[in-house]
Amino acid sequence: MTDSDSQGPKPDAVPKFVPERLGATELWKEAPIFMGTTKFDPLPDVGTIMITGGAGFMYDLYFSTLIEAAMIDELEYRIVCFDKLDYCATLNNHRILDAYANFSFFQGDIANPADVTECLEKYQIDTIFHFAAQSHVDLSFGNSYSFTATNVYGTHVMLECAKAAAIRRFVHISTDEVYGEVDEASEDLMESSILAPTNPYAASKAAAEMLVNAYWKSFKLPVMIARSNNVYGPHQYPEKVIPKFTCLLERGQKVVLHGDGKHTRRYLYAGDSVDAFDTILHKGSIGQIYNIGSADEISNLALCSKLLTEFGLLETDNWISHSQDRPFNDRRYAVNGQKLCDLGWQQKTPFDKGLKITVDWYRKYGERWWGNIDHILGTFPVVKPLPLVPEYKLRAGLDSDLDSMLNDERSAMQAPRPTSANGVHKATDDKHAALRVNGEILSRSTVDGH
Repeated sequence: MTDSDSQGPKPDAVPKFVPERLGATELWKEAPIFMGTTKFDPLPDVGTIMITGGAGFMYDLYFSTLIEAAMIDELEYRIVCFDKLDYCATLNNHRILDAYANFSFFQGDIANPADVTECLEKYQIDTIFHFAAQSHVDLSFGNSYSFTATNVYGTHVMLECAKAAAIRRFVHISTDEVYGEVDEASEDLMESSILAPTNPYAASKAAAEMLVNAYWKSFKLPVMIARSNNVYGPHQYPEKVIPKFTCLLERGQKVVLHGDGKHTRRYLYAGDSVDAFDTILHKGSIGQIYNIGSADEISNLALCSKLLTEFGLLETDNWISHSQDRPFNDRRYAVNGQKLCDLGWQQKTPFDKGLKITVDWYRKYGERWWGNIDHILGTFPVVKPLPLVPEYKLRAGLDSDLDSMLNDERSAMQAPRPTSANGVHKATDDKHAALRVNGEILSRSTVDGH
């Protein structure tokens, strides 16, 4: 696709509200197009794919891959980008696709059932890629409520709406962080490994996975889960380490490492990640979990050295400083991705090559792509605390009837109940059936031994 192919956005691709920071400019016409490399035969039961969080990083690459396949190979996939246009979104990430007849944009919030339902019905969605999430670990230490609201409740809304719409495939994008810290002497973790998250972000993603699995077990919702290593590449919001440090160095400023800088991460180039998602869609099995693993494990210190080399800066001590660490910072993550490789996926982009592509892109487009980014280049993000109850009610969309019902439930659970000789409180009615033993509330299933 070339610039001459673009004819401007279709009426249904225009968002309701476009702040200047979201990229209401023509900058996107200058930037190169990035896509994955996979080619698959079309799936007969996939027609319209909804991608949540589609105005964020990486998903535009998947849009491009699917749409290009549809145009060249005559696949009949239609793509709907569903995004609320949060702080880390920009329309620049998918403006190049607006001219395509099989691409549409829908501005909506995954935590709003009305938005999700409207999109599902309007476009007759049959397949969902659920990317949308709060994902910056540093922010989760200061404002964890929003992570629960978006990552847990938002996923619950998506699942419930998907069930009602009889969705044929629901691919949930998770993270390797749900496994928690992996010791250097330990083997890479398989998909069956225990989840042991150590920060609020990872905990919210693990909780979301529990809901996804529950909807598979209880309602046979056709789900798949992908757990990926750290993804990097062009278009990523510069709160993450590679684009953030690149922007700082481009400004001639030092980079600041948390702690000793010896924490390691495995990095996967965005194009390889897109290939993984495409492979899971076309070759994955319903009800399965797939690790997306990288072979490129590197410490934060070594990463800084590589970035400095890209800038031709050889005196590392002049450009790297250290700060206090996060409240808790996992030393490393390590997943075994053989299950996905068995489907035909492989990591193709060496880290040094992917890093160069990424650094070159940010040096040319980064500051202009996102607008003013001064507020996110500090050592730690500035977080404004949000009140729990107003935020929950706003995001959950609770009406007065539901509020009343929940209050009734709480009152019934807290009300005194008749006590039997053995000290166990009897349930007063079937609606609020619960038992208390030594003050602990037990569900009916627990008491019955199920």
